[in-house]
Amino acid sequence: MLEVLGIVAFSVVYDSLDFRIYWLGGHAITDGADLYQEQLADHWFTNTPFMAALFTPLAALPLTVSRLLWQLAPLAAFIWACWTTLHMAGRHVPIVPVVAAGLLLEPVWHTFFLGQVNLFLLALVLADMHRVALGRPAGIGIGIATAIKLTPAIFVVLLLMTRRAKDAVTATATFAVCTLLAYFIAPDASRVYWLHTFYDTSRVGVPYISNQSPLGALTRILWRTTEVGDWYTAIPLTIGIFGLTTAAIWARRGDWLAATATAGATSLLVSPISWAHHWVWVVPALAVLLRNNNRKTALTAYLLFVLSPLWWTPHNGHPLEYGFHFLLTPVANCYLLAGVFFLVHMAVRLRDQDASRTTKEPSIRRSQPPRGRLSIRLARAGGRRSGGLECTAGRGVLGGAGTARPAVRFWRAARE
Repeated sequence: MLEVLGIVAFSVVYDSLDFRIYWLGGHAITDGADLYQEQLADHWFTNTPFMAALFTPLAALPLTVSRLLWQLAPLAAFIWACWTTLHMAGRHVPIVPVVAAGLLLEPVWHTFFLGQVNLFLLALVLADMHRVALGRPAGIGIGIATAIKLTPAIFVVLLLMTRRAKDAVTATATFAVCTLLAYFIAPDASRVYWLHTFYDTSRVGVPYISNQSPLGALTRILWRTTEVGDWYTAIPLTIGIFGLTTAAIWARRGDWLAATATAGATSLLVSPISWAHHWVWVVPALAVLLRNNNRKTALTAYLLFVLSPLWWTPHNGHPLEYGFHFLLTPVANCYLLAGVFFLVHMAVRLRDQDASRTTKEPSIRRSQPPRGRLSIRLARAGGRRSGGLECTAGRGVLGGAGTARPAVRFWRAARE
């Protein structure tokens, strides 16, 4: 409750920079190409035209009122995201302490501090992935999230890799509808964005320490010594293939929470810009670690994203922000390293799970009674109504169909 009151009070008294840019974008969306050709609040509007169009209703309200409404909306989205994550994890725990602990994470409260959109994207994607996990049609949430910011498009690729083609088509069609709607509202701004702006990273401060992407880290390390050249493309491509393959394998094993968290971390590592407040994907990642009983790893990750030591290192143009320093550089890029560690951890977990399955199979076979002629004959007789030997003598012993129990009891009595 105190955290909610703090968000409300903060929304009233503090002029969040990114929200102001969004709010001004809602005003500028119908002013030709000014949305991308003129700075708003001394900064460029870098989101999609659809994002600006969504802010048209809020732009009609006074700034303070619209900011308060906006900050309450991502709070609701975050509660929904936590609830969805718990359900995907199969954990029935009180939602209040989970939300309270989550609000302490730096990417989460930083989102409120700036008035950012990240929690909406998290909630939209999680809602769709939850539907996928339940075997229901999905894709609309991912499509809307991609129309707002392009990085959630990685989940469309995940849907294709896991043979959810209909959901991928739904997401793509939703993205197209939202983008076309924005084009009808602001054709000039849409042309400027899709032809020039969306791949132009010069409009944002790539070297700024908040950019915890591989490109941001390399730009800081190589600052004024050499430029990050075209060879860099191989890095996000390699990470993308590795991360999506790992996520797809988890999905094919039915663990959609692990797949979602892995794909979310991958999206942060392949994007050229991954601000600290983009790392709200730590929420499902922590849920996966806790569910898998990796408590020490989860606690370490939680403390890392609560304390956020990257802000303790020299930044804002300090000379020590640039170049490689044995102690400072790993701390200054701690989110990036945590993301890489999580991807490797999830890949290793796949191998460990395969090994555990292999070692369990002999013990399962040893626990079954030997299939002598008499037991097989009785099993077949008892299993005619239920599908024969495989349905009875095999599955019944392991706790499946109950029709195998007479043969098992007979064998146990004969042994005794």
